[in-house]
Amino acid sequence: MLSRLSIAMAALALAVPAPAESKTDTAETAVEMTTPVFEMFRLAPGKTEAFIRSMAEWDKVSIAGGQPPTQLFLHAGGEGWDVLLYKPARPKPTPAQEAAMAAKIKELGLPTGALYFVTVREKMADHVHFEATGPITAEQWVAEIDRQRAEAKGRK
Repeated sequence: MLSRLSIAMAALALAVPAPAESKTDTAETAVEMTTPVFEMFRLAPGKTEAFIRSMAEWDKVSIAGGQPPTQLFLHAGGEGWDVLLYKPARPKPTPAQEAAMAAKIKELGLPTGALYFVTVREKMADHVHFEATGPITAEQWVAEIDRQRAEAKGRK
C-alpha cells in the first residue's frame, strides 16, 4: 500500500493544478469544494480498453454538468497498477448541474447504483481509493502548522 501511495503522489506532482480558491473574487461567499480524490486500478486482463472507454463516457457526464473530466494517468513504469485517476478539488455541483449530469447518464444509458458497481468491477482486479488535502506546497503547510501552534499558544 505504501508503494502505491508513493506512486500516486509522484503522479500527483506532475498533475497538480493551481490551488482552487475557496472564495469568489467579488464576494466573501464561501464556495463548497469537493475533496481531491485519487483512485488506482489494477485492471482485469484484457479490460484496459473497455475501462478507458467507460471513463470517456463518464467524462461526458461530468462535462454536461460543467465539471472537468477526470485526469487519467496510464502505467509507464513501476508495478502493481495500470491506471491512476485524479479528481482535483472543484466547486460542488449545483442542483442544475446535477440535473444535467443525470440527464446525460440517462441519454447515454449508463448504469447506476448496483448495476454500476457490478459493471465497473468486471473491469478491475484491484482498486485503491483515497482522499487528500491540497494541493499545497511544503512552505504553505509549514506556515499553517506555525499559525495553528501560535493560535493554540495564545489560548493557553
